[in-house]
Amino acid sequence: MDTDTATGEWTDTPGRPARRRFGAWCAALLFAGVSVVVGCRTADVDGVTPVPQLLAFLPWLLVPAAAGLLLAVLARWWTGAVWGVALLGLLAWFIEPYGKTGEPAGPPVAELRVLTSNVEFGQATDALIAAVRREKPDLVFVQECEYTCDAALRRDLGADYPHRRAVEGGGSEGSVILSRFPLTPGPGVRGTMGMPGAVADVRGHAVRLQLAHPMPPLPDQLGLWRTELGRLRDAAAEDSRTPTVLAGDFNASQDHAAFRRILDTGLSDAARLAGQDRTPTWPARTTPVFGAQIDHVLVSRHFAAHRARFLDLPDTDHRALVVDLTLHAGG
Repeated sequence: MDTDTATGEWTDTPGRPARRRFGAWCAALLFAGVSVVVGCRTADVDGVTPVPQLLAFLPWLLVPAAAGLLLAVLARWWTGAVWGVALLGLLAWFIEPYGKTGEPAGPPVAELRVLTSNVEFGQATDALIAAVRREKPDLVFVQECEYTCDAALRRDLGADYPHRRAVEGGGSEGSVILSRFPLTPGPGVRGTMGMPGAVADVRGHAVRLQLAHPMPPLPDQLGLWRTELGRLRDAAAEDSRTPTVLAGDFNASQDHAAFRRILDTGLSDAARLAGQDRTPTWPARTTPVFGAQIDHVLVSRHFAAHRARFLDLPDTDHRALVVDLTLHAGG
């Protein structure tokens, strides 16, 4: 605003209304894009492309929402400012961790360490072997472990991990569960990529193990992604009485409705229990500054989680996750 020297009245600087209209339009575009994603999150659905892909990075939508609010205020578009505040409030609400938590009932009967890692077509096999030797987990879940990876794990870790369940395959199709504890075969979950299952004898207590590696939410394969996450959900719900560990690369975060359906069976995310919810695991090149947590260790109510750590392994686009668990009798 400037002063008219002849009349002494305030007047708009030439061009300012146009700049305000432009700022309001930019704010509206930002709000519209964020609103589509937040609307699907509010409706508890994953929507269509690009919504599922953007949902993985839901916390980062605070940036365009805040930018839109700033533009709305500068443009004096007060309706837009209210819109922006509402979006920021909803985003803050949804960023809160999802799922139930609680202390398991019954006395502790065993301590165990679990490691899960996607080795990206076997490229990070050597780094994984070094991490396993260093971390000494009791259970190891390996995704994208193709034939050479499988052979290397047998050769280098077979003495320490004599028990295994695997789905052999090339590229991303192979997966392996390694265990210090005796294993009996489990049904596994049918999927495009290998998802073996087993039952471990942990100090005389049966523990269901299931590796997770559904298809990613590619634009032309969203139906398959939902279907395979749904199969994991069904597997988790089959037996709520037996202690269960469901671990791997879920290609989904807590902001995906299909993943929340798995948590709704009564499982909890061990990283959240250990105070590390939303720590990014993918893509490894930009973590921990930017990314999404799509690698998880989910546990039934029989477990307490004490610590979760994320390992940066070379030659893979995923961070490995290590969690320390306590198994309680009775649950």
